[in-house]
Amino acid sequence: MTDRRPTLGFTIRTHRYIARSCVRTVVALVVVMGSAGGATGEPATAGQVTPHGRVGPDTSDPRSPPDFVPEWSWPLPPTPAVLRFFERPPQKWKPGHRGVDLSTGGHAVPMTSPADGTVSFAGTVVDRGVLSIDHGGGRVSSFEPVSTELVKGQPVIRGETVATVAVAAVRGTSRSHCGGICLHWGVRVDGEYVDPLSFVTDRRPSVLLPLRP
Repeated sequence: MTDRRPTLGFTIRTHRYIARSCVRTVVALVVVMGSAGGATGEPATAGQVTPHGRVGPDTSDPRSPPDFVPEWSWPLPPTPAVLRFFERPPQKWKPGHRGVDLSTGGHAVPMTSPADGTVSFAGTVVDRGVLSIDHGGGRVSSFEPVSTELVKGQPVIRGETVATVAVAAVRGTSRSHCGGICLHWGVRVDGEYVDPLSFVTDRRPSVLLPLRP
């Protein structure tokens, strides 16, 4: 008969080693949990910063971009549909769309000034009423076709009603820039046409943040 006592002894020693390892693991976990609760021994609350990191959910993240706050407001509040977007011409003399066309829902609605400024032009250009507002810093907004009672040099403030969207008249008939009643809004900065939507919408590129640890 084969003697199996050495094998039995080895098994007992193995079990004892595993048991001691488990005890050390439990003790380490108790120490970590106790220190996470702070010096007072109280359990850590959500959002509390401990020596081992932040406990629980926390909505603050310094890596997140700041909330977007538009510099201007929409001239047709709250947010009109854009019928045609800005199309920068390849050269100044070539065709393009030097502004955006905003929907009025088919109605002659009032429009407001997108920012503080001073009326730099109010009158008729060919067949349509035009209103231009100088916002300072080389920035000028122009709106057409509109009807307004404002005069050149008159100050306006952001959100103030400054005109009513109209329909351009041509030889006793009516014609629309976009096939219906709409508002064409153009913006120039130092004489160059730019996209008006850059003043009222968040055009920053999307940022993919790393996973939080």
